[in-house]
Amino acid sequence: NPMVGGAPMLPTQNIVENAVNSADHTTLVAAVQAAGLVDALMGPGPFTVFAPVNDAFAALPAGTVETLLKPENKDTLTKILTAHVVAGKFSGADLMRNAKASSDGFFHFNTLSGDALSATVRGKNVYIFDESGNAGKVTIADVNQSNGVIHVVNKVLLPK
Repeated sequence: NPMVGGAPMLPTQNIVENAVNSADHTTLVAAVQAAGLVDALMGPGPFTVFAPVNDAFAALPAGTVETLLKPENKDTLTKILTAHVVAGKFSGADLMRNAKASSDGFFHFNTLSGDALSATVRGKNVYIFDESGNAGKVTIADVNQSNGVIHVVNKVLLPK
């Protein structure tokens, strides 16, 4: 089983049960809790989650995370978080194969928020682009869960 944030990720546990153990995903977990998405992400799925590390959240403009975690910004936070979640289970190999097979070199898919993401391959790495053209590198792929798969990314993917 892959280690994420110093913790083993157990395929018998769901996305939330594993994420809470990762020292690299404390901001993501706090955001999921603030948005009220815990139950949804513990559901049957399957889900593909692009999980930004703490450093990705820290790279946002100063004060962004604190502002998003305020109760009055719950709708915005929910939209951002669900823009990292795709219905269905897509492995790293699926993402690469679909990107390589497409005419433009990008595998385009929609997230639970209704926003678009695109996967492309550069060298041996998969990059996920958001609607604004920002790219997050998949740093750990195929972290299998009981209700889907997590791909760790080094950027927060923002809807337009």
